Amino acid sequence: MAPFRFHVFVCDQQKPEGVPCCAARGSGQVLEALRREIAARGLVDTVQVTACGSLGLCEHGPNLVVYPEGTWYSGVTAADVPEMVRSHFQEDTPVERLVCADAAALRAEILNNREKMLAAGRAREAAGVLPDELNERIRAFQESRVVLTALELDVFTAVGDGAGAVEVAAGLRTDPRATGMLLNALTSLRLLVKQEEIFRNSPETARYFTAGSRDNARPALLHTAHLWQRWSTLTECVRAGTAVARDEIAGRGQDWTEAFIAAMHRNASERAPLVVRAVGAENVRRMLDVGGGSGAYSIAFAQANSALRADILDLATVEPIARRHIQEAGVAERVKVRAGDLRSDSLGEGYDLVFVSAICHMLSSGENLDLLRRCREALAPGGRIVIQDFILEEDKTAPRFAALFAINMLVGTSGGSSYSEPEYAAWLGEAGFRDIRHARLPGITGLMIGRWL
Repeated sequence: MAPFRFHVFVCDQQKPEGVPCCAARGSGQVLEALRREIAARGLVDTVQVTACGSLGLCEHGPNLVVYPEGTWYSGVTAADVPEMVRSHFQEDTPVERLVCADAAALRAEILNNREKMLAAGRAREAAGVLPDELNERIRAFQESRVVLTALELDVFTAVGDGAGAVEVAAGLRTDPRATGMLLNALTSLRLLVKQEEIFRNSPETARYFTAGSRDNARPALLHTAHLWQRWSTLTECVRAGTAVARDEIAGRGQDWTEAFIAAMHRNASERAPLVVRAVGAENVRRMLDVGGGSGAYSIAFAQANSALRADILDLATVEPIARRHIQEAGVAERVKVRAGDLRSDSLGEGYDLVFVSAICHMLSSGENLDLLRRCREALAPGGRIVIQDFILEEDKTAPRFAALFAINMLVGTSGGSSYSEPEYAAWLGEAGFRDIRHARLPGITGLMIGRWL
């Protein structure tokens, strides 16, 4: 049984620098061109394209195989794709000049390359050479730092529709030589395209990293750039058991606050519909959003229930940002913001729902228990508390994102961490909540829900 008329496997395996591979020869561009051309010709239900590992003809890439007949192509470029799609997929005529027609020679080369690869692996193992995957993980910060610097400088906006290194440097007021090196590195990461000394944005960077784009994520990603210095203190933090370069959010400056809330708003806007569906807004009259940031969750609950009124408690530096988002959403009559400190201030009373999102990981165990007790006091009888956060499994090694986020809290807070489901359940029980449950959501966060009976 064949669910598609044609199934194309395109090798896109990346190998260490200097080792022949399809990725180094442009297989990524071939994949992109194939998908674009197949869509343009209305063949998406006829031709399935799948990226795959090595096909064994590394010196002749990019390589691909078309099934069901098993036609092998080598040396394919993006410029060849329109002819291939038209001839092979629409007219059932393979492009002969690119076909590997000698099956015996094809098999022999594949087997020879396989043996060379296995022999090289045995030699590396015997010599105790660090595995490529482990080495790449150790050096991964280099690629990250290049992208973060480009975001900090707003390089992708400066590149615009195309510019040389000198022109970009003039616009950014940076050094031309260093700017050229940065642009070349970004090109090596496929974030820019370079032709005759002119750099252009890739489709992804044009969409997500340039000013004026509807989906520009740069303001939110600047928060990640701000984390760089704190993560560089990790060794000292492990020795000390706490952050060694710590200051309170209220004192970090408006630029930091804007980037932080922008990052939180981007995440919250994506997750809010999932949370509202999981929690339900239909029986909620009054809601308290503790540390509500931009107000994205309160906005989503208010939009789901026209009778719901929400109060957001957050720092004075965050208050104007939240008001701006609430005004833009058109719910200013029902969603209010008040300045306060969630660590110590009274939270109010008579709420049907207290929502605590991305807060518990900033606090120590004792601080969380105190906060949850005050949340219980803010609820009306029968009211619910909903905690959204990165919830670890009992042994605290998974999910990976939550385990790594614990490190983010180590370098940035006095006692914060990622916490496990049993820890949340214990705090909620001690704070007086019952009917405690873990509601799992798609993605990196989950919900802990309790009711005050």
